[in-house]
Amino acid sequence: MPLVADWTVILSSQDTATKSDSFLDRFFKISERGSTVGREIRGGLVTFFAMAYILVVNAAILGVAAPKDISQSAIAAGTALVACVMTLLMGLVANFPLALASGMGLNAVVAFTLANPEALGLSYQEAMGLIFWEGVAITILVLTGFREAVFKAVPAQLKTAISVGIGLFIAFVGLINAGIIRPGGTPVQLGVNGSLVGWPALVFCVGLIVIIVLYIRKVQGAILIGIVGATVLAFIVQAFAHLGSRAADEKAVSAWASNVPQLKGSPVSLPDFSTIGAIDFFGPFTNPHTTAVGVVLLIFSLMLADFFDTMGTMVAVGAGANLLDENGNPPKTREILLIDSLSAMAGGLGGVSSNTSFVESTSGVGEGARTGLASVVTGLLFGVSMFIAPLVELVPAEAASTALVFVGFLMMVNVRDIEWTRADVAIPAFMTIMMMPFAYSITVGIGFGFITYVVVKIASGRISRIHPLMWVVSILFVIYFCLGPIQSLLS
Repeated sequence: MPLVADWTVILSSQDTATKSDSFLDRFFKISERGSTVGREIRGGLVTFFAMAYILVVNAAILGVAAPKDISQSAIAAGTALVACVMTLLMGLVANFPLALASGMGLNAVVAFTLANPEALGLSYQEAMGLIFWEGVAITILVLTGFREAVFKAVPAQLKTAISVGIGLFIAFVGLINAGIIRPGGTPVQLGVNGSLVGWPALVFCVGLIVIIVLYIRKVQGAILIGIVGATVLAFIVQAFAHLGSRAADEKAVSAWASNVPQLKGSPVSLPDFSTIGAIDFFGPFTNPHTTAVGVVLLIFSLMLADFFDTMGTMVAVGAGANLLDENGNPPKTREILLIDSLSAMAGGLGGVSSNTSFVESTSGVGEGARTGLASVVTGLLFGVSMFIAPLVELVPAEAASTALVFVGFLMMVNVRDIEWTRADVAIPAFMTIMMMPFAYSITVGIGFGFITYVVVKIASGRISRIHPLMWVVSILFVIYFCLGPIQSLLS
């Protein structure tokens, strides 16, 4: 694979070429954070490849609820545009290796709950209006200092547990996305009936083995080379095997999870931005299917999920990049949180659902990213992807998911920093780590950890050590977990 070799030479050469007096180095503090331009570029590339699936998946999910005049290609273009702008802001303003795009989970809420005629019954534009107001609410919390205060009130070891839990979560996500773990006779199982079946599984295994071997051999760019190598292998396999997609046929045994690695038609096309401005700001409050109380509860639930997903992701990225201080806080915490909050508003205005920080950013950190330059690279790639979507779709989930699984290992090593001999520390940490992959939700894991932390402190007679904000947030999580019964009572 000469192309991969050339990339490696080019990027590796930058590891020693960065000058401490260069503009890039001063602006992004590259040398100060122990990084190089080459590592930042590789990190940005890996992060983009690890999360590029959102362009296809977000279009598929929102396309279910979108009006006829908004195509899936338009949703993909809008997704790329908003992700480009907000990720660039994260890199240039917050100087943090964190990328943003339309959030998984939140887009499903829009498509299958908010804009579903059989559920809440809002229009697509009204659903985007709710997303916008959720962004406004969470932005106000940042500007008043409340969001940052809550983040800093969380004990350092609980933040470590959040980082470890996210490591297991993204590894699990990677295995699910690649089809290595699937539903079966048991809740989940290995492959099909306990066996790895089909060419896509082989592509994933080969890519992961390549990453592991290169990492052990201390080869620069191990994760990026693994993704590119697996993609090339997938492209060759597809040329001979002509496999379909599991997204099109859920019962298919040997099929690609989502993207089919083959080029159809021209690799370049002009983007359709018809989603931009597809929003109704006040429709949700006047829609006959909703009540004012119901709308407020919906905004609250969306906000809480966004609030703590980002907190967990920020900790995980900061821990992986060794950017956290002694209290577990990253530099420019307020700027990071503000840009993330504005991203929710931007997602609503762009008609592509709430944008949020992506945990896949940890894959770029695993490749060496330490500064906002990596985010700038990722953001620019999202900008380019608006015009070359067919090339982006060449990377199948089986290739990109190798990065998620391996980064899960890199994040898992932080588990050593938790005092497992202290029950008052270990139990909340365990609940946090356990619930993230098992509930398939970062927010749920954080919520269980917070509530357990308060319960343990009360049981051990250490109520005075509970920060007031931990009380407030834990009570909010109790309400969040009981939203279903509460909504039923109110209706």
